[in-house]
Amino acid sequence: MSEAQAVSKNTGVGRNLTAFQQNILAILAEEPMYGLAIKRELESYYGSEVNHGRLYPNLDDLVGMGLVEKSELDKRTNQYELTEEGRKAVLTRLEWVLSKYVTDDSRASDVAGLIDAQSK
Repeated sequence: MSEAQAVSKNTGVGRNLTAFQQNILAILAEEPMYGLAIKRELESYYGSEVNHGRLYPNLDDLVGMGLVEKSELDKRTNQYELTEEGRKAVLTRLEWVLSKYVTDDSRASDVAGLIDAQSK
């Protein structure tokens, strides 16, 4: 059992995820994706290649934690989708980051501007 799987047995599993795992959840919050699409999104974010040997074990850990659901698109391709628990983990992380960033009205306006830009 990996460290991530052992941690998943505790409450607040999202708090114990690596940044890489949190980024996978953020990507899947947009829509269900197959592995190579997730890999491309991560590579775009990091600006460098993401190794299959890093991506798929982390996806498997997230599935094992109940944060992501894995289904078969065809015999060679799996699709990954955020579970309700995974969605809660993303929201919990966003709430925590916002609680640290939004310290005054100016910063609250910055965040409101980002939200407005996303909803257009």
